[in-house]
Amino acid sequence: MDAAVAGRKLADTGIAFDLAVCSTSVRTRETWKLAVHEFPERPKTVYEERVYEASPGELIALLNETPDDAQNVLLVGHNPGIQGLADILAGAAEGDARERMNRLGFPAAAYAVLSFTGSWKTLEPGVGTLVDYWTPTE
Repeated sequence: MDAAVAGRKLADTGIAFDLAVCSTSVRTRETWKLAVHEFPERPKTVYEERVYEASPGELIALLNETPDDAQNVLLVGHNPGIQGLADILAGAAEGDARERMNRLGFPAAAYAVLSFTGSWKTLEPGVGTLVDYWTPTE
C-alpha cells in the first residue's frame, strides 16, 4: 500500500519526528497507522479534528500552537488544504520540488518536507523551504 511506502520513504529521510498531528478521519488514521509502522521510533501522535477540511490558514494557526520543544512535526491531513499549506509556506524550494508538487498534486500518501527557522508561533506564509516532495504516482 502507498501509505507504507510513504512511511519507508519518510523514515529514509532520517528526520526524527517529535510529533505527528493527524486528522481524525478514518482514512487519515488508517494512512498514519500504516506509515508510522515503518518509522524507527513512533512520534507522539495527536488526533486533531481541526485538520479535517482545514484551509491553509487554519492549518498554520493550528501549527502555531505547537510547543517549541517539538522540532520536527508531521501533519497528516487532506487536500486541498495540505497542498495549499505546503505551497504557501514555501518561500523557496530546492531543485524541482515545487514544480513537481504543482504538477502532480497531493494524491493519497504524498508528502512534502519543509524546513524553517524559528518558533512555531512565527510560522507564516513564505518562511519555509520546500526541501523534498514525494508522491506514489511518480
